[in-house]
Amino acid sequence: MIQNTAAPDALKIIPLGGLHEIGKNTCVFEYGDEIILLDAGLAFPTDGMHGVNIVLPDMTYLRENRHKIKGMIVTHGHEDHIGGIPFHLKQFDIPVIYGPRLAMALLEGKLEEAGVSDRTEIRTVRPRDIVRIGSYFFVEFIRNTHSIADSFTVAIHTPVGIVVHTGDFKFDHTPVDGEFFDFQKLAEYGEKGVHCLISDSTNSEVPGFTPSERAVFPNLDRIFSQAQGRLLVTTFASSVHRINMILELAKKHNRVVSVIGRSMLNVIAHARNLGYIKCEDDLLQPLHMTHKLPDSSVLILTTGSQGEPMSAMTRIANGEHRQVKARQGDTIVFSANPIPGNTIAVVNTIDKLMMQGAKVVYGKDQGIHVSGHGCQEDQKLMIGLTRPRFFLPVHGEHRMLVKHSQTAQSTGIPAENMVIIDNGDVIELGKDSIRKAGKVPAGIELVDTSRSGMVNDKVLKERQQLAGDGIVTIAATVDEAGHLFSKPEVHLRGVVSAVERPALQTKVEETIQAVLRDRWKDFARELEGQIEMDWAGLQVQIERELHRLLKRELQSNPLLVFLMQNPEPVAVKSTTPTRQRSAVKVAS
Repeated sequence: MIQNTAAPDALKIIPLGGLHEIGKNTCVFEYGDEIILLDAGLAFPTDGMHGVNIVLPDMTYLRENRHKIKGMIVTHGHEDHIGGIPFHLKQFDIPVIYGPRLAMALLEGKLEEAGVSDRTEIRTVRPRDIVRIGSYFFVEFIRNTHSIADSFTVAIHTPVGIVVHTGDFKFDHTPVDGEFFDFQKLAEYGEKGVHCLISDSTNSEVPGFTPSERAVFPNLDRIFSQAQGRLLVTTFASSVHRINMILELAKKHNRVVSVIGRSMLNVIAHARNLGYIKCEDDLLQPLHMTHKLPDSSVLILTTGSQGEPMSAMTRIANGEHRQVKARQGDTIVFSANPIPGNTIAVVNTIDKLMMQGAKVVYGKDQGIHVSGHGCQEDQKLMIGLTRPRFFLPVHGEHRMLVKHSQTAQSTGIPAENMVIIDNGDVIELGKDSIRKAGKVPAGIELVDTSRSGMVNDKVLKERQQLAGDGIVTIAATVDEAGHLFSKPEVHLRGVVSAVERPALQTKVEETIQAVLRDRWKDFARELEGQIEMDWAGLQVQIERELHRLLKRELQSNPLLVFLMQNPEPVAVKSTTPTRQRSAVKVAS
């Protein structure tokens, strides 16, 4: 049940993702009968989400209010900000999406691949462009600096005042692409009066300023100059600035570059078309051409910096890549730090590469990666430039939000003018107040893209049971008189048990016999001289008793699949097919 007690003349701000977590950033702005969305990202599954490829926020509120949606603002092209859009468009239309050129180029490809490009209109914006969405919202796009090119902070003009959403940001004074943060425009809004600042909290626990992206250049230069054999470099596919520097260094050190990994190829293609990556055509060569060159002239740029199972670097580490094998003399550079949850996968990949004789360069002490998010001093500068009356920390885990609010208080914003919020909280922003005013559904939706379907709670629980306790399959044939036609077949997979198989099979047979003896009359009814069987009801009853038996005897909770069939009938009328074969999964 959706609870919402916001006043009708207040702006409602409803985050559906990105709070108390890293990823799936999605925020709703609602005034009257109009909604605009800011970003719609995805996250990646945790270890317990077996077979899940993508995690999305629960979009129940938007499905129920689809008639109010007037448009969307996109701040930049990272997956945790645009990756969910194709999935959402399968459920509801978004009339128009405004965003930077690179993000919109990446999004167009996603929408075409998903077959939903006809469900919205994509419009690109440039710095200081102002767009109107619906009757109540005007949005100005302000250039900021982040780890991806073409990134924006936005100023949203609403009936209650100006709301500035920072998007992901840091203050980079020497940006690789020469596109500087628009300090002047932020300061202008500070002079006009910013009603509320909604700000990125990712690095709120880290003191100081975040270093410039250019800070990694001399360290990469040193590593490249020392490499005698092949260079393999992995980084985030979306790190356009980092890729630009890697290509620049490859040319400096007389190496040709071969790119592997679909996402890396896709981003580089779009970034080159838009001018964010500049390099000569002959610098980039197909992988098969590099086999003819000396190792000292080759650089392979690849995906897999986070140990993703299907990425190119992980397949190289596992010896499963068809064209590239790690070997003695290779220098492999991880120009990225593991994001939370990926550390084990990354170190396992590094170990496997080292075992094959490669020299692997990784870690914070190497100075080959910097964050795209501002630290405490960046956050103070943002607050100082915008001088907001009210403050909402977003984009981060709970402790990060709390720390960011403390930083804001140190700059003079009163504690009563800010709130720590969670996904689904309805924030009521009035002309003179900010408060929580109810809650909407804000769970998760799981996607199995390899099978083009959503993974519901029941399926996920079954997969967790399979992984934890295994599966037991029991097949039995029951005749029309209520007798077992033959001994049941029992198969265990992934089950650890002290019970011997013959003893378990005997107990299964005894359990089924007991149900048939004691409950047969409940499911076989004689009507007008004929027997009418409730085979489905009988099957459910046997399953219940078998599940109790397995839980008691095995001291675990395996997934049970019970298959029941009956031989050809003599002269009966049945409510189900006479050769009934079914598989019902019982989970506690």
